[in-house]
Amino acid sequence: WQQYFGTGLVKTAGDFGAQGEWPSHPELLDWLAMEFVRSGWDIKQLHRLIVTSATYRQSSQATEEAHQRDPRNRLLSRGPRFRLRPQEIRDQALFVSGLLVEHVGGPSVKPYQPAGLWEDVSNLLLLQGWFNTNKFVQDHHDQLYRRSLYTFWKRAVPPPNMTVFDADSREVCSVRNQISNTPLQALNLLNDVTYVEAARHLAHRMLTESGATADDRLRFGMELVTSRLPTADELNILHRSLDQQWELYRQNPMQAAELLSHGESKNPGDHDPVEQAAYTQIALLLLNLDETITKQ
Repeated sequence: WQQYFGTGLVKTAGDFGAQGEWPSHPELLDWLAMEFVRSGWDIKQLHRLIVTSATYRQSSQATEEAHQRDPRNRLLSRGPRFRLRPQEIRDQALFVSGLLVEHVGGPSVKPYQPAGLWEDVSNLLLLQGWFNTNKFVQDHHDQLYRRSLYTFWKRAVPPPNMTVFDADSREVCSVRNQISNTPLQALNLLNDVTYVEAARHLAHRMLTESGATADDRLRFGMELVTSRLPTADELNILHRSLDQQWELYRQNPMQAAELLSHGESKNPGDHDPVEQAAYTQIALLLLNLDETITKQ
């Protein structure tokens, strides 16, 4: 329930004892527990039961009166709305770009990470007598695009593109991520090589898998990322942004080449670099939309 609604039926999901909070809907909690047992502990059935419920399928939009009466949605007066977890944000970007490798199982992988990050911390720990992995050796090829579930996690230096989105440090057990909103998160989505590379491949999809007009390509990209078509006003904004970026890279072709060099994957297709760089910036814009990284 917490995964789908952001807050569990018992808000203190890590403490069901005397120090924990009373369930917001105790009868519903009992009924779900009974259904779980009756189904033979079928977890998929429990998931299906929750996501097909009228409660879950409500719109996350609500009137001002509803917000005043139920500001934290503990009465479930509207559908859930909260930011995706860091692993989901990364996996989503890789998926819409076509880069995600969905192979199941295997050893941990080491995707992109700032150079020298492990060494700075590891040297200090070695001086203090602690044994630690000293040097980060990045993986290559398909290993860079595995699901975030498989990312190697060093507790002393967790992946920065995860921690910036409030991933747990794993130093202690935690049943719920705290969610914050900081400028660093937007800067990460705009500049981290993982997302720039994903935007580059998303731009390629917009140029090759949709129609020949800018309208077709912009609609395709918007629908692919957000699961809806843009409104007329949104399409106009995307058009203006595309024209601005196109003119910028037309005057600065070296900047276009630099943008398209991000990441280890080859630049797909034989499109005009100026055109692809302009669409890459539009793809970055789409990946940074509030509704892209927000469950609602």
